[in-house]
Amino acid sequence: MQIVRAYPRHLSLVAPLFDQYRQFYGQPADRDGARQFIAGRLDRGDSAIFLAIEGTGGREAGLGLVQMYPLYSSIAMKPSWLLNDLFVATEARRHGIGRTLMERARQHAMETRACEIVLSTGVSNSSAQALYESLGYKRDAEFYQYVLTLR
Repeated sequence: MQIVRAYPRHLSLVAPLFDQYRQFYGQPADRDGARQFIAGRLDRGDSAIFLAIEGTGGREAGLGLVQMYPLYSSIAMKPSWLLNDLFVATEARRHGIGRTLMERARQHAMETRACEIVLSTGVSNSSAQALYESLGYKRDAEFYQYVLTLR
């Protein structure tokens, strides 16, 4: 297994994982929509996507992904990253892939001199919460998170 930064040439590996990720969070399957959304991110470079793959050449398979969006901390006056998506394919779980992807995300944040990585996860996603906490992430007890859903 290797972790690579995803580029447009990786679209066929990233898009199915992203579609599965959305389904994990209760969204209907939408392979075309997932492909278009990820193609936009990769073409514009407006997110950093790291991909766990196995195999080489035309026999590569995507095992998992982590996607981060750039932010800025006004308080620290430094860049920050929103770790928005972490997903490991069902058949690839329990092999440390999620941890390896999270470590690559941390490395990327340090390489870009970011002051923090922020993330949120479902209240019922205890396995992800355990992973994050084992990596040093702290549940925020100082600030509430608010969401305004626009339709």
